[in-house]
Amino acid sequence: MDDLTELREWEAGNLQLTPQARAAARARLFRAIDHEARQGTRGRLSRRLVLRGAFVGAATAAAAGIAVAVTRDGDSASTPNLTTLSAAQILQKAADASRADHSRLPIPRDDQYFYTKTYIERTPLKGGRTRTWTDESWMSVDGSKPSLRHEYGKVHHDPPLGKHEVRWPPTVYAKLKKLPTDPDELLETLRHGQQSTPQTDQGAFFDACLLMQGPRVMPPGLQAAAFEALADIPRVRVDRDDVDILGRPGVGVSYPGIDFTFLFDRDTYVYLGMRLKGCTTKLVNGQWRDTNPYFETKGLQQIAVVDGIGRRP
Repeated sequence: MDDLTELREWEAGNLQLTPQARAAARARLFRAIDHEARQGTRGRLSRRLVLRGAFVGAATAAAAGIAVAVTRDGDSASTPNLTTLSAAQILQKAADASRADHSRLPIPRDDQYFYTKTYIERTPLKGGRTRTWTDESWMSVDGSKPSLRHEYGKVHHDPPLGKHEVRWPPTVYAKLKKLPTDPDELLETLRHGQQSTPQTDQGAFFDACLLMQGPRVMPPGLQAAAFEALADIPRVRVDRDDVDILGRPGVGVSYPGIDFTFLFDRDTYVYLGMRLKGCTTKLVNGQWRDTNPYFETKGLQQIAVVDGIGRRP
């Protein structure tokens, strides 16, 4: 039995690797072979143990939540450049990308509307057809005028916000501007002033998901601060590489126990949208019960400021 065959069988009986992690294992494996050939075998471990160690090392990195990005410099014959990024590093790069991307968005006037276009794809986990929607929303910037939302193909006409209405996260731009753009201060806000614990960190991650999910344009620096704040939360992890509904290759960042995952472009780290695990509810014997679990991806297509409902950028 050759070494590569044994490693394939080892993988089949242990951790299933992503293609990126497998590429990292193969690269480490060949480096081990080259090192062994140059150093000789006397007084060293057998090749089988060397190769198993190379493969297990990459598998351990994958299990620990490290994203392995394989890039080429344009030459098809070039050697892959393998870079490992932690969840915190991905979030920091996403913050940098957000600052560059948001420099193109105008500061809205109170009489304008936030326009968003979102693609949604929902795939049942127990079989059934995948459903898709294209949602558009026009949200009043200051909340003083009616808004229009499309959600899962249904149209919602929202009245103006009441003067004393309290909502998290806020949709009114003036209230969004009051949120701190310093990452440490924003993280304290997301934790509601409490110390870091698994429970408060989980709640902070969830509130950040709600902040990013709504149909709104962020004030300058707020989205970047949110990503940097998340980078300081212990236990944030890299989720599996994925492709969003628009076909863009992405990498996810999530938190244990939270069903939301942030999706970022694998090359540019621009925020793409969100993946979540949900379920429908059904009335059974007089009680509402969760049924039909599914995965859902929401991919942002457009975010803009427009002058009225029905207008598009």
